[in-house]
Amino acid sequence: MIMTFAMGLTMNYAQHESVHHGHAHAHGERVKAKGMAAMNNSGKFAPYEFTRHEVGDNDILIEIMYSGICHSDIHHVYEDWKTEVYPLVPGHEIVGRVIQTGKNVTKFKVGDYAGVGCLVNSCRECRYCEANEEQYCETARVLTYGSSNVFHDGEMTQGGYADNIVVDEDFAISIPENADMEKVAPLLCAGITTYSPLLHVGLKSGDKVGVAGFGGLGHMAVQYAVAMGAEVTVFDITEDKRQFAFDMGVSNYVNVNTEELDEWRNTFNIIISTVPANYEVKAYVNMLAIDGNLIFVGLPANRDVPNIDIATLIFQGRRNLFGSQIGGIKETQEMLDYSVANNIYPMVEIIEPCRIEQAYKDVIDGKVHFRYVIDMSKL
Repeated sequence: MIMTFAMGLTMNYAQHESVHHGHAHAHGERVKAKGMAAMNNSGKFAPYEFTRHEVGDNDILIEIMYSGICHSDIHHVYEDWKTEVYPLVPGHEIVGRVIQTGKNVTKFKVGDYAGVGCLVNSCRECRYCEANEEQYCETARVLTYGSSNVFHDGEMTQGGYADNIVVDEDFAISIPENADMEKVAPLLCAGITTYSPLLHVGLKSGDKVGVAGFGGLGHMAVQYAVAMGAEVTVFDITEDKRQFAFDMGVSNYVNVNTEELDEWRNTFNIIISTVPANYEVKAYVNMLAIDGNLIFVGLPANRDVPNIDIATLIFQGRRNLFGSQIGGIKETQEMLDYSVANNIYPMVEIIEPCRIEQAYKDVIDGKVHFRYVIDMSKL
């Protein structure tokens, strides 16, 4: 593709067969964008034209190539967690090409690959930001979509089901040239969401790891745990994914609808739950070894959030339960580099924007193996 910029610069992007054309925006000029938006909570999408804030001195403008569909996108569109502002352009698994940079930008140059995950800004001053855990920012966390951007007059952010995005360079992830671009986008959420907690609990070679739910998040957790030397067991509700799990290196696959769980009591050093629905948490607590860790990364709709009684925690003592939310920008970059170096990618199906509504239905029904990625060049 030939892209011509305001300064007369012409570049040949042979690796990117997009039909979009980059356009350099004057200082202070809002950026025109088009995307696919949910117009209400019915799950219906329509083409939508809007503008993004100007490319500031520290910002980059990315022409989006691919945008992953995350289960949390579906929760947002259907207002499963909170009241949303429509039209809503979802998408926080984004990869593309840099087509413009602000004058202070040093991390990227025009033509680089860049990714955007769940965050586009934070206060940078609170205890979490100082610890490179911006996802827990206490005062000014700005999510990629459906979030009030306090740094730009409170305008609502719009996500990656679109042709471009403007982001501060500090919140963009560098994508190596040799990465498999069609598969990179889901790493920006599904990848970091599972990679981060496994590192934080100190997973080591030989650990027994259980993965509850073998979907978009679960199949990433499996790949990381196997790569780190763990003996991995998958727990899921269907049979159609069994061979996929063994192909990824798991030792055991358990269909919780047909197989007994008692034999797994007191077994696992780590269990990571990616389940986005209501389920019996106690069953997984019982499967932890003493001092084992049960990590929650799957977040169901508010109406389906599971519970556990305090008595279980007391009498099945010395089991640790905690939740984890994506990862900070520094750790996300580390995850991306690790994934590319070790050829760890999601299994994806590339779709056109017109298939988003059907893709949502397939994700809800568990019919995707394992992540839909939208080709934004077909917008």
